[in-house]
Amino acid sequence: MTKPRKGQAPHWPMERAEFRRRFERNFYDPAFGKEKDAIARLEAIAWEAYADDRKAPRTAKAGPGFADPDYDLSIEWRETRDRLLEAGKRQADPGTRSRVLVIVGSSRNDGSCPGEISKTFRLAKVAQETLEARQLEVDLLDLSRLTSDFSLRIYPCKGCVSTAQPLCHWPCSCYPNHAFNQVNDWMAEIYERWVAAHAIVLLTPVNWYHTSSSMKLMIDRLVCADGGNPDPTLTHGKDPELAKRVELDGWNYPKHLAGRVFGVVVHGDVAGIEETRYALTDWLEWMGLVHAGPHSRLDRFIGYYEPYATSHEALDRDLDVQEEVRNVARAVANAVEELRAGRLSMPDRDLKRPRMK
Repeated sequence: MTKPRKGQAPHWPMERAEFRRRFERNFYDPAFGKEKDAIARLEAIAWEAYADDRKAPRTAKAGPGFADPDYDLSIEWRETRDRLLEAGKRQADPGTRSRVLVIVGSSRNDGSCPGEISKTFRLAKVAQETLEARQLEVDLLDLSRLTSDFSLRIYPCKGCVSTAQPLCHWPCSCYPNHAFNQVNDWMAEIYERWVAAHAIVLLTPVNWYHTSSSMKLMIDRLVCADGGNPDPTLTHGKDPELAKRVELDGWNYPKHLAGRVFGVVVHGDVAGIEETRYALTDWLEWMGLVHAGPHSRLDRFIGYYEPYATSHEALDRDLDVQEEVRNVARAVANAVEELRAGRLSMPDRDLKRPRMK
């Protein structure tokens, strides 16, 4: 049996003084000064939870349907899992309205220090209006809220899948981690929105030859949708040695979002648009999603080598790119209609993968 390798993590627990310093930084505003004693009492409770590693302080027995019904399962994870199951039922119901998740990948909006909306948001609204004109329901997911909303976060992926695929749970069980104050993780809601959709349209600017950091956080946390384990009791939570054994005994790497349609819009001002489009489309196809034809995959420069200060005016003038974004939405709408009617050509749908990973 292969053993987990050890020796990287820093000293745990951290020194109490450093813990206290970090905790108190949450109350830097002088207005909190009148509650200094109350904050000290809260810090003592938080230290106890951290030192005891109480990641999931509220649990209940998993019960029937799980590999280990007696396992103490996180109540929060169970609630997220149940919402995903319900969303999946609605998505599969032929009587429901077709739903497209339109994702704004820029981190810029006028509610934070950039002080201006993003071109990505404007293009997303073009796509939304086009889809709604075709009577599709649109769910607009604006990832820029990570920069403008109070205490809303997408935490980084910890790479559990690289230890063993079954250690990566669907949905992700790494967060919340109450012992480490890693709470308000937006992905619990975002997973549900992906599951509920019949199609996805991703729109992103190019930031240093790739997507925005907001979108990359979401992408990495969707790794559990590709082969993830829907039963944490099978690995007794996060037991790496047990997870390795489960994978080596045989794992089927389920694709939890496969079969949905996708479109991609990438825009930039100097370089990197093609590489970013390739990365996004390859990723979505790897997860089993289906592109809606050549017009559904777009990369364009807007205001090529022009000042950033006039980039919105450049988009105002570029009527062609606006029409191309409409074509992305139209292609996706057509593909969703064919998909739900059973007419979408997927010539490889019945082929079996010789290598499951």
